[in-house]
Amino acid sequence: MNRWLSRVVGLSMCASAKYSSRGPALIPRMKTKHRIYYIALFSVVLLGLIATGMFQFWPHSIESTAEWSVDRRSVHDAPLVRLPVSSPIPERGDLSCRMHTCFDVYRCGYNPKNRIKVYIYPLQRYVDEVGVPISSTGLSREYNDLLSAISDSDFYTDDVTRACLFVPSIDVLNQNSLRVRETAQALAMLPRWDRGMNHLLFNMLPGGPPDYNTALDVPRDRALLAGGGFSTWTYRQGYDVSIPVYSPLSAEVDLPERQPGPRHYFILSSQTAIHREYRAELEQLKAENGEAVLLLDKCSNLSQGMASARKRCHKGQVFDYPQILQESSFCVVLRGARLGQAALSDALQAGCVPVIVADSYILPFSEVLDWKRASVVIPEDKLPEMYTILKSIPHRQVEEMQRQARWFWEAYFRSMKAIGLTTLQIINDRIYPYAARTYEQWNNPPVVKWSSVNSPLFLPLIPPRSPGFTAVVLTYDRVESLFRVITEISKVPSLAKLLVVWNNQNKSPPEESLWPKIAVPLKVVRTKENKLSNRFFPYDEIETEAVLAIDDDIIMLTSDELQFGYEVWREFPDRLVGYPGRLHLWDHEMGKWKYESEWTNEVSMVLTGAAFYHKYFNYLYTYKMPGDIKNWVDAHMNCEDIAMNFLVANITGKAPIKVTPRKKFKCPECTAIDGLSLDQTHMVERSECINKFASVFGTMPLKVVEHRADPVLYKDDFPEKLKSFPNIGSL
Repeated sequence: MNRWLSRVVGLSMCASAKYSSRGPALIPRMKTKHRIYYIALFSVVLLGLIATGMFQFWPHSIESTAEWSVDRRSVHDAPLVRLPVSSPIPERGDLSCRMHTCFDVYRCGYNPKNRIKVYIYPLQRYVDEVGVPISSTGLSREYNDLLSAISDSDFYTDDVTRACLFVPSIDVLNQNSLRVRETAQALAMLPRWDRGMNHLLFNMLPGGPPDYNTALDVPRDRALLAGGGFSTWTYRQGYDVSIPVYSPLSAEVDLPERQPGPRHYFILSSQTAIHREYRAELEQLKAENGEAVLLLDKCSNLSQGMASARKRCHKGQVFDYPQILQESSFCVVLRGARLGQAALSDALQAGCVPVIVADSYILPFSEVLDWKRASVVIPEDKLPEMYTILKSIPHRQVEEMQRQARWFWEAYFRSMKAIGLTTLQIINDRIYPYAARTYEQWNNPPVVKWSSVNSPLFLPLIPPRSPGFTAVVLTYDRVESLFRVITEISKVPSLAKLLVVWNNQNKSPPEESLWPKIAVPLKVVRTKENKLSNRFFPYDEIETEAVLAIDDDIIMLTSDELQFGYEVWREFPDRLVGYPGRLHLWDHEMGKWKYESEWTNEVSMVLTGAAFYHKYFNYLYTYKMPGDIKNWVDAHMNCEDIAMNFLVANITGKAPIKVTPRKKFKCPECTAIDGLSLDQTHMVERSECINKFASVFGTMPLKVVEHRADPVLYKDDFPEKLKSFPNIGSL
């Protein structure tokens, strides 16, 4: 239509030109057949424009046929696909698959929103050659809800060429309803299958009698599996996603949140059809501890028509389920024929701390959720000792676990939508790790906030210069070097206070008269133990937001370099801003991370032998460091700086900032005769630190950048007195 319009416009312009130059009398008379032709053409164009306008404003519900919507397509209306007997069958799941071997991240491409795009295949009915469906249930309500949630989310795309991840509309949530061979053939017929690359399958009830495999038995090649019953034998860490078994009671029963605290029962078991050996051990616990333990089973004396799934009984007494779970502090979740149990979701909804007794079970979303905060895991052979183990947990900790359990359910378990979108977010974080959610975002309820100190993530863009910074110098007994460091730091205009952490319990610090005389307060803190983590303790003497951590042998930094570092920190108060830069690398031969101290343009860490940071991170390092990292650092007398880099990067998702061109330092790792760094095992341990910390964090949070902050004009041929920071050290 546009081409025809351009012709009409062009003709009319030409006519206008003739009219203006020679007058109307010179226009040749248009032939009748041409006049009829152009009148007909103009009429068609006019009618087209009118119809288009009416269509734009007329109420209608026409949508793209490529878009997926269960509301528009029922299983009965879906196209029928007949599977020949000779249809190919995918290989069984490749247990060696990882994101870097079986997933094409390049398909995801650059995305300014750091969000993967998910395509859902159109709904189809698959039958074998004689017309028997591959599934006895078709599309379940749960899978319907899951696909609808994805299609309504920001992850969804109806453009298959933009998709990073593909979700089949074939329902494999419950293996019991599937014909395994035919389902595999249907998967292999998907247009973009390509050996399952970048395909995601959701399954909650894997395996079948008599073995009940812990992963879906349908051959799926390289497809990712979001499974509800993984064991350590079938779970491909960092590739598959362990999801919960959805409890239909979540939608049927509204349990109001109950305040944490002591409950009527201490331990409650509500599962039916558990193994007789487990029941015998639970009955023994009941006999030993009386009314503190309540054992429930299915009811055999219910009146006709009463829903048995919503009732539990004990010696003829009937209890409403899952309401009864709110009356207990701890709820037992035992393995059944399958490892994954819907009872876990019910316990979380009730705010009852689940006691999980299922060896080798991979807990739901354990890649990002810290289950130690919301549950207790007990080995199966320790079941007789369960009461004693649970009694050893402090009451306040039990209350925190009750609160956390309920929040886990609300955030990640309460609906198929929550389960599906959490799964996609985990995969999204793997593909865009620099934009991944932090440990706190995954595990801290929104109401949890620090009250004692401001987080640098919520400070004004540039904190005021006036408060200055506190220099914290960690020392043992290098007094001469320490005094030189104090003298140099005291020349920095923004220094507000100097705090010396004396880490030597066998030797007293020098007398007050021997210390350098400086213009700011100088305070000496004596520690009780010689620990490297003492440098990051949140001392009351630190009153400024900014902290400069510096070793007692970093004597080469000029006052201009230190002042410039502080100015850079003011613009980036959530970062580590430092001078000695280091890098972590992946060693392909060894298959692990390696610490690199050679001079490179890439930086992923700045050593806290000389670095600015916000005092908020002192609180996190001391009280919220994941796992046993802090104890490990103190035991090995190494890597406290690497641990701080991990912590800050994991919370902020940002790289540190190296300032000034200087790369040569007297220490941390070079020439100090009496320093820790000369020990040959020191550098080897630092590589071990990186691998240890990455394992504890469950990810590699460090970000590699090629970036350095230098003062304006510092290398220009310009009068020194006109430069803000004239004394910047060279390489």
